[in-house]
Amino acid sequence: MIYRKLQIKYGVDLPASTKIGPGFKIEHLNGIVVNPDVVIGKNCNIYNGVTIGKEKRGIREGCPTIADEVWIGANAVVVGRIQIGSDVLIAPGAYVNFDVPSHSIVLGNPAKIVAKENATEKYIKNTV
Repeated sequence: MIYRKLQIKYGVDLPASTKIGPGFKIEHLNGIVVNPDVVIGKNCNIYNGVTIGKEKRGIREGCPTIADEVWIGANAVVVGRIQIGSDVLIAPGAYVNFDVPSHSIVLGNPAKIVAKENATEKYIKNTV
């Protein structure tokens, strides 16, 4: 009951059972939804409007696993049993339902991958 009240008050649905590494930061509250089966690595930042969820059928049925040093911009959607590598920047508004290799930027809808060393340099805050 307390969780439900806080969920409504802050506009964030982030269950306590979600596996999240240290250094996780929410930049702006509101409209954030994370499935309890999602795994998030260390030093990840997300912005308002982000959905990290489950696909309920098909070849990607399940939830994402997100590695370390990932930045997810406002209103991005990351869904399905996919792997997001380390040092990945997911641009605002991107729809990601496929594996993303480390050291990449994901842009657009439909999304495309651009290889980039140090993709999250100066983006990741609150590192541990």
